[in-house]
Amino acid sequence: MSRVRTHGVVALVLAAAVSTGCSGASAGADPGSAPAAKDTSGAAAPPTESNPPGDIPDNQAYVAYRPSGGGFTVKVPEGWARTAKGTATVFTDKLNQVRVEAVPASAAPTVPSVTAQVVPRLKGQVPKFGGAGVTRVTRHAGPVVLLKYQGDSASDPVTGKVVRDAFERYAFYRQGHEVDVTLSGPVNADNVDPWRIVSDSFSWQ
Repeated sequence: MSRVRTHGVVALVLAAAVSTGCSGASAGADPGSAPAAKDTSGAAAPPTESNPPGDIPDNQAYVAYRPSGGGFTVKVPEGWARTAKGTATVFTDKLNQVRVEAVPASAAPTVPSVTAQVVPRLKGQVPKFGGAGVTRVTRHAGPVVLLKYQGDSASDPVTGKVVRDAFERYAFYRQGHEVDVTLSGPVNADNVDPWRIVSDSFSWQ
C-alpha cells in the first residue's frame, strides 16, 4: 500500500509542476501584444470590384442644368455634387457620374471620326479601357454619336477599392458646337432608365 501511495504522490507533484510551468509561460506573455503588421509595400494593385452597388433610385428627381454661357440644357439628378474639371462640369453621387463638356468642333462627329480620334485618346486616359463600340442613335435632340466603353475607376481613397465602370458618351452637335455628355456607373448597375432620361433631356437653346 505504501508503494502505491508513494507513486500517487509523485504523480500529483509532477502534474502540479507542469501546470505551474505552463501558467508561468502564459503569465509572462504580453496579453495586449498583436501579430506583427504584414509588409504590404510590395503588394499588387487592389482587384477591381465586380459587383458593387450603384443603382440610381427609381424615385430620383432631376433638374435642368444650363451653363453660364447658355446654348443648351440637360437634366441631371437633383442633389448630386457638382464640380468643375477643366472645361467640363461633373455631377457625382456615390459611384455614378454625369459629365457635361462643350467643345468647339468644325464638323459634326461621325462614327468613323469618333472611332479614329476619341477612342485612341480615351485609351490613354482611362485605366484598363476596353469594350469600345461606336454607333449612331437618335435622342429627342436628334441624331447623336454614342460611344460605349468600360474602364476602371480611380481607387477609393479610404478603402482602396477599384470599380469597373460602364460609360455612355453622347456627342451632340449643332452649327459648330459640340456637347459631350458622358454617363458612367458600375457595369452591373441597372441605370438604363436614368441614363435615358438624361440623354433624352438634352436640348439646344
